[in-house]
Amino acid sequence: MKLRHFIMAIAVSAVATFGSAYAKTKEVQPSVGAAIEQVATKLAGRIGFAAQEIGGKDIIAFNGDETFAMASTYKVAIAAAVLDRVDRGELRLDQMVNVTLDMMMIGDAALNGTFVHPGLQLSIANLIEVMITESDNTATDISMGLAGGPAAVTKYLRRLGISDFRVDRTTGEIIGEFYGLPGPATQKLAIEAFRARPELLKIQGDRNLDFEADPRDQATPHAMLKLLLAIDSGTAVSPKSRDFLLGVMSRTRTGASRLKGLLPRGTPVANKTGTIGGVANDVGYITLPDGRRFAVAVFTKSSATPEPDRDRAIAEISRSLFDYFLVVKRAKQ
Repeated sequence: MKLRHFIMAIAVSAVATFGSAYAKTKEVQPSVGAAIEQVATKLAGRIGFAAQEIGGKDIIAFNGDETFAMASTYKVAIAAAVLDRVDRGELRLDQMVNVTLDMMMIGDAALNGTFVHPGLQLSIANLIEVMITESDNTATDISMGLAGGPAAVTKYLRRLGISDFRVDRTTGEIIGEFYGLPGPATQKLAIEAFRARPELLKIQGDRNLDFEADPRDQATPHAMLKLLLAIDSGTAVSPKSRDFLLGVMSRTRTGASRLKGLLPRGTPVANKTGTIGGVANDVGYITLPDGRRFAVAVFTKSSATPEPDRDRAIAEISRSLFDYFLVVKRAKQ
């Protein structure tokens, strides 16, 4: 039986058993978690997730309080921190920022693979756009600076009441340490390092347990879920900034095989992916056919499987939760 079919059966059984008390996390979570552990961990090592219907009370989670390396999913927090400064009148979305060649970082090549001459300026709105939709690391580290740096982003999260969520380094620093480079992974430094040590490129998709054990730039699924819900509710940012950020996330081009991978065609998804070594993550919002929405954070780590298998694990969880929330609604009616 496929994972999502098993979970649908669990949901129907739970409704019949618990009636109006259905979806109390303590009642159904062990069965759901066991189903996911049985199937998904074979595809992606260690799994953690947390999900909640927008406006609902019950959280469906598995390993929800375990910390995972966020990789690029932490860019949601950076974007929110920048937008908080916009809301406070300290920055403007149409404010232009110089992007110099020495700022270019390695990674997805939205900027460093397109602009090779001096003279580039981008608005803050466009920096956030490529940071989220293309996971561009240059735009991310510039945005991190606009937010006030990693410590300022973490302080912003604590102000929201979100713990178990650390932002400690720029993406340049994270990637530089992952590859063992002598400094932040600027394009110039990385090219020089990879030319001198081409074997470094081979570790790109390999798990790095020492890296994963580093507590910096890690979060629990519950903490990421709390941020997603705070953004959606207008608590983390203003309603105007929320609409801007969710609009950007709805245009994400990375990770088409993750949260979106097994959902019915045309299902609205607003998300942000993250990938480094044996880590493959995806977080965001999924809209059900009846218009209800749920927020979800799926983290993986310590995976020695190919990236398509990790993507499939996330897709299985996403579809299982999609069906789960549908079954809950229908079974209660």
